[in-house]
Amino acid sequence: MSSKNLLVELFVEELPPKALKKLGESFAATLSDSLKAQGLAAAEAAVTAYASPRRLAVQVANVAAKAADKPVSQKLMPVSVGLDANGQATPALLKRLAGLGAGPEAVAQLKRAPDGKNEALFYDSLVAGAALADGLQKALEEALAKLPIPKVMGYQLADGWTTVNFVRPAHGLVALHGSGVVPISVLGLTSGNTTQGHRFEAANPTVTLNSADSYAEQLETEGAVIASFEARRAEIQRQLFDAATKQNLVPIQDDALLDEVTALVERPNVLLGQFEEAFLEVPQECLILTMKANQKYFPLLDASGRLTNKFLIVSNIRPADPSLVIGGNERVVRPRLADAKFFFDQDRKKPLDARVMGLSKVVYHNKLGTQGERVERVQAIARAIGLQLGGEALARQADQAALLAKADLLTDMVGEFPELQGIMGRYYAQHDGLSDEVAYAIEDHYKPRFAGDELPRNEVGICVALADKLETLVGLFGIGQIPTGDKDPFALRRHALGAIRMLVEKRLELDLGKLVDISSGAFHGVAHFQGGQIKDASEEFEFMLGFASTGNDDLTNFIFDRLAGSLREQGYSAQEVDAVLSLRPAQLRDVPTRLAAVRVFAALPEAAALAAANKRVGNILKKVEGDATLRQAQGERGGVDVSRLVEAAEIALHQALSEIAPQANAAFERGDYTASLQALAALRAPVDAFFDGVMVNAEDPALRANRLALLAQLHAAMNRVADLSKLAA
Repeated sequence: MSSKNLLVELFVEELPPKALKKLGESFAATLSDSLKAQGLAAAEAAVTAYASPRRLAVQVANVAAKAADKPVSQKLMPVSVGLDANGQATPALLKRLAGLGAGPEAVAQLKRAPDGKNEALFYDSLVAGAALADGLQKALEEALAKLPIPKVMGYQLADGWTTVNFVRPAHGLVALHGSGVVPISVLGLTSGNTTQGHRFEAANPTVTLNSADSYAEQLETEGAVIASFEARRAEIQRQLFDAATKQNLVPIQDDALLDEVTALVERPNVLLGQFEEAFLEVPQECLILTMKANQKYFPLLDASGRLTNKFLIVSNIRPADPSLVIGGNERVVRPRLADAKFFFDQDRKKPLDARVMGLSKVVYHNKLGTQGERVERVQAIARAIGLQLGGEALARQADQAALLAKADLLTDMVGEFPELQGIMGRYYAQHDGLSDEVAYAIEDHYKPRFAGDELPRNEVGICVALADKLETLVGLFGIGQIPTGDKDPFALRRHALGAIRMLVEKRLELDLGKLVDISSGAFHGVAHFQGGQIKDASEEFEFMLGFASTGNDDLTNFIFDRLAGSLREQGYSAQEVDAVLSLRPAQLRDVPTRLAAVRVFAALPEAAALAAANKRVGNILKKVEGDATLRQAQGERGGVDVSRLVEAAEIALHQALSEIAPQANAAFERGDYTASLQALAALRAPVDAFFDGVMVNAEDPALRANRLALLAQLHAAMNRVADLSKLAA
């Protein structure tokens, strides 16, 4: 049976550029997977995807004209149902066989095999393999049905009556097995061997394909189209680099823009344009954004990363004289840059602090008030954080930065380009004469904006960014907007991870629980203090904490869940993460150090036995939780009564604990968690001996209570750094 390469192309009107890459990948993957599932192509068959602005195509290697026949064994029914007492076929069995196209003679060929507790009858047959035309029809329909189409449009076919729905109107279908056409149809189209080349550059408008193997070469040579998305992308990158190098400049790196431009052209041609240097007075972020977002240009930077007045155009045509194309693009970009300069000049006529009052008219959330009210809450939280981290001086700067952080939302520039919020606030703050600490904090308070983004660059920015994220989390959790499944419309997971990164990576000496309570307190009217004056740092911190609402456990758990997921992604085991986070350490900055200590401890030969013993101790103490005699032993006698230690093993454990626990605690207090856990290794022998020779649940209540108190001391000493029971197998 002959195997040849298969080529399928759907020729359409211009596809949405931001979706083209995914459309091409999906079309190729789904169609080839279906062919492989039907046995028409081998599982390891090579698959090549093609996607250009006007076509989706795929080439699958070594596709058979017909799939091999498959032996199939079908379970029919239990033997007791299919055969009577004399072993003859029942009417039910004969009817079932008839439905499969078999007559009474097939009864003798049936097999009997166990099926659970009973025996069943099985019918073996040979199912004919699918013909390529049928299999490809099925595969193509499946591929189109599963396309990740951003928005479907309806259009009429040539008959003037039939309406079909697809991403864009389709005008051609190619299906070649080797050089032969495979007869299939879809979207009112019948397959053939002709396609269309470039609208303006093709040698001939129609390209007749010789075979599936000549597709890419013929399209490029006769149709002036680079059909492969990846090949076209690589060609654009090469031309961008070459053009920039000739100017001793560097094109801006933007993978999303490169993908979009690749989806807009079929025959890329990179050209150099420029604009007046006067526009460079505008912040380069504004100019870069308008060139990228509106015109799809690649701005050029100098060696130090500063924007120049030159940019690269990716054209879809290659005229002999490109000056008209370049001149046209320069004329188009100039008004855009002029708008940016106008916005920048107008915005600077009004200082940032004069815009703050306007935030009271901007709704933040219908249940959480205006942006103005939100700013007051962020101020209160940022000020409290500043007091804890740096005293009154840092608190005042954090208060000022938080007050102005959202003011640029009311500027013309941010109104036109929302992506510049924060960035423009920094420029306008510097223009107003504010310190760089405050100005950069205004820009940085949105950071980190995504995974891997940099953190705020100074302490003021840390205070405001942390306050902004906590206010968002507390507020939205407070009104029930808790992420569920993959739904997170307010990006609360990202906000939580951002707060975690700042606390951990900046090693902030802040208690997470208190931070959540303080942020909750900001929603209960504690933004204003007596006389509007900042009080003593510790006094104000406790003042705000006193106003905090209860019921923040859900948010705290949410933050720890995000932290656990992040740590597992960093390579820590689930056991290590659970051991540390189950204690809910107040200061997240300690978590990496605790994890490192747990990893060192787990490698010790004593670790497994101590973890198992710790788990056993925890289970014993849970069973007697609230025991009156235990409370009495711990309360009246200060824990363990030495006079009631009668067994040699319990005396030895108490002595060992009395020597080792102070060493472990001292190491813990100085932050040497590794030494703290290593000190506990010496407890293995006395702990093992205790469980081998001592009955904890003695009949004498006093003895039982005393032994439980000893175990409680042991449990407390062993679980300061981490819950070691989580390391038990």
